[in-house]
Amino acid sequence: MSGTDGRTLTSGADEGTFTGLRTQLQEAAQTFADGPDALEGILLGIVDDVDRAVREPLEIFPVCHHSPASALAMARRLREKQPKVVYLELCEDMAPLLTELRNCKLPVAVQAFASEVDGFPAEWSPLSVVAPITEASAEYQAIAYALDTPGVELVLVDRSSDHVFQWDARAEHSEGPADPDAPAAEEEAALHGDAVGVEIGDLRPRFAELEEHLLRHGRVRHWSEWWHQYVELPLGDSDHDTYRQVMLLIGSLFRRLAPGDPHRVRVDEDRERYMWTRMREHLTATGTDPADCLYVCGAFHAASPVEEFGVHGSGTFEISPRSATKWQHGLIPSSHAAIEAQFGLAAGSVSIAETVWAKNVRRTRVEPYRLAGQAGAKKSKAKKKTAAAPVQEVAPSDKLTGFLRRPPVLDRLDEAELLGWSVEIVRATRRNGYLASTADAIAVFETSILLAGMRDRAKPTPYDFQDAAVTCIEKDTVPGRRDVRRLVEIMMGGDRIGQVGYDALPPLARDVHDRLAPLNLKLQQRGVQRALLDIASQPELGQCSDVLWMLRYLMPQGAARPIMGERTLDERPIQESWDLALGTHQRALIELGYEGVSIEQVLEQRLRRTAYGPQATAATVLQAVEDATLYLRSRRLADELGTRALEVLSAERSVDGAPEVLRRVRRLLAYYRTSEPLLPPWIESFVKTGYAHYCTLLPTAFTDEDATVRQVAAMLGFLFSMESLALSLGCDRTQLELAVAQSHPEDPSKTALLWAAQTQLGYLSRADLRARCDELLGNPLVVPAYPRYLSGFVHALEPVPGLTDFVVEAVSNAFGRLPDPVLLPWLPTLISTLRSGGADLAPLLIREAGRIFPGRLAALDEWVPPWRARPEPLSVRPARRADVGPGAALLAAHPATCDAVATLLGCDGTWETADPGPQGAALLGRHPDTAVALEALLAVR
Repeated sequence: MSGTDGRTLTSGADEGTFTGLRTQLQEAAQTFADGPDALEGILLGIVDDVDRAVREPLEIFPVCHHSPASALAMARRLREKQPKVVYLELCEDMAPLLTELRNCKLPVAVQAFASEVDGFPAEWSPLSVVAPITEASAEYQAIAYALDTPGVELVLVDRSSDHVFQWDARAEHSEGPADPDAPAAEEEAALHGDAVGVEIGDLRPRFAELEEHLLRHGRVRHWSEWWHQYVELPLGDSDHDTYRQVMLLIGSLFRRLAPGDPHRVRVDEDRERYMWTRMREHLTATGTDPADCLYVCGAFHAASPVEEFGVHGSGTFEISPRSATKWQHGLIPSSHAAIEAQFGLAAGSVSIAETVWAKNVRRTRVEPYRLAGQAGAKKSKAKKKTAAAPVQEVAPSDKLTGFLRRPPVLDRLDEAELLGWSVEIVRATRRNGYLASTADAIAVFETSILLAGMRDRAKPTPYDFQDAAVTCIEKDTVPGRRDVRRLVEIMMGGDRIGQVGYDALPPLARDVHDRLAPLNLKLQQRGVQRALLDIASQPELGQCSDVLWMLRYLMPQGAARPIMGERTLDERPIQESWDLALGTHQRALIELGYEGVSIEQVLEQRLRRTAYGPQATAATVLQAVEDATLYLRSRRLADELGTRALEVLSAERSVDGAPEVLRRVRRLLAYYRTSEPLLPPWIESFVKTGYAHYCTLLPTAFTDEDATVRQVAAMLGFLFSMESLALSLGCDRTQLELAVAQSHPEDPSKTALLWAAQTQLGYLSRADLRARCDELLGNPLVVPAYPRYLSGFVHALEPVPGLTDFVVEAVSNAFGRLPDPVLLPWLPTLISTLRSGGADLAPLLIREAGRIFPGRLAALDEWVPPWRARPEPLSVRPARRADVGPGAALLAAHPATCDAVATLLGCDGTWETADPGPQGAALLGRHPDTAVALEALLAVR
């Protein structure tokens, strides 16, 4: 058959290509199985799958993700074949991002992100799909070849990111398991978060018994070690035909032995139908000869039984339209540990693969493809592609039979390499606190060889060396943060972390870097950097301060952490100190770019989302108002969110957020009163509505078991502290009086809180309140509950701070009157109650106690509490007009004023009508000091 460029392909593939292998497998099935049907069907089916894929006119190149052997074979094949079109198994909507890989340091991940969903369940938001790419991967070789070779087209043919979740939604409705090619990330995959992973070449057995059998007979611990020993090493030096047929064989084997889960089978087959449909559409539209194309896909999908398989397959598969969800695309940093955690690989396996890749490149002298200008690579001039002579390509022959019958190749022991590993691990362990020596290096060297021999290996693998190092150096305790196993992983390459270059960042991330440029820091560098802002001497740094505070609000903890300085309402910063780790949290910064073009826009969107969300409460909306004022200094947004807070408060039927509402309203009122000539209309309406709202809920809250004493105290605090403003806006105080009168609590703490409210309203005098407390202490049945009464009095300091001295008196009386057998049992209850419920009010009590109690211990014996001290009665002689000063006549002329002063002083006096002098003189006689003071005051005026 002739190609378009003059190349000829000899048709040598016929039914006899794998005849010998079929015959041997059929005989083996009859020998080892009870009947030839089941085993023969599997074995011969595998050969049929390989034969079908090999005979396909469009060359299929099966790969395994992050496999050095696949990457090496890919680089070698690309240089031999020079295809004009490369079809790659990757989400088709990620194609525009691949050109930005040259601005990044691998490993990175291509990401599709959607914060707002349309067509999917709301609880799925945000949606994220990532496809990590490393240098030691076949797909990176294909991408680099296609992007840097003129005239080559790269076509992504896998399902789109939207279809990934469409098929997940389909599984949700069918109650089937999730897509195996899209597992969720583990906690340690922090760089990938909970994104769905898309990988090329998922070649892990889905049959647990098969994997267990392979690990047991291969004398290895985990799947990564088995793959390294029995696939990577044998295929590292194989030719192209052998590599293809072996990978197709493995993919077909794992596919046929996979559990017959209907959903998983359907997902796999739909992906293959999708990809072949896209490839045939492209071939038809462009007229490209299939012989000039290369299809790169996972070995699991290369041997496919679907009818749409091949360029001559049926075209009956219909691709569903995408949903209305708007997807954002970008590059995020990845790491070896994130890839291992996301795709279930053993720790350190990706780092070992990178090491094997570099070694294979040096050994085979194969020139790999690398994007020009990436990670410090030298810029190379584009080589002009010359017309190649016609190449005679012969259809591949049967290479499987020889490969399967060939005994394992025993690699010669590389003593220099193993000795270098042994010396390096001893040096690393000594730096980390281990007492290792040269003898340990010799022991690790010899033990590695011993372990390899026990496992039928002539050459120790990195995994054998790791086991030997742990055996010879690891002790009972780990002196540092890292154990020996982790040190070996670091020595083999470590957890390499990628980085997205400045040019590949979204506009928001670039804007952040530009606005923080005056700090003169390397913001893309990983690790923590200290930034010092002297805003007083350099006012231009104030803008950097604004950016840092917004980043602290939007990004994860640790990305921007203030060391010195704070952002409060109506205060301007003078000096600040920050610890910045934007390079470490680069992914979070990039994902902010999916939400807007500036951090101000993203912050405003998030505040609105919080305020208008279904779970919004008055407290959370008020917090959004405060944040809008604090970080954005936007009066427009604050007024809009304040109006929303008023709506939410009117609709609330619980008092759960009352403490937070009180705290934030007080703070906003203080800010507006000092910075604005008039209060905003929304906060006046909020105070007016809140006054009526809490008056309505107060009787119910006193009796509701779910309402805590702190919440009820916050309601009273709002009513008492906002009373003057509310009354000036038209509220009626009768509402509060009726609400208190209708409250009948049963809980001791709420009862004490009600007494405090009655005292504030004037319904209960201090003497009556003191008498009730004395009655509680005198009743043995009530004494165990006295700490709860004290808790109520402590919370009463929020609405009635004037009771601070009384609370100190109540506590002191309890300690003074109760005997130790009664006091000690409920003392822990008192302390825990005060700590949990009144920690923020304790400073008031401490200050008041410090004012009342004596400052020295010696004075305590003679000290008399002020609430027990009684004034000594004075001997009053009848007042004569000659003894009465000039002010007496004035007081007698205004008896109402005299009565008011007497009430203020707490004196009970009666007017003596028999005395011919002015009325009130007897009272003045009883209190001569007061009369003299008043006389002096009137004389001054």
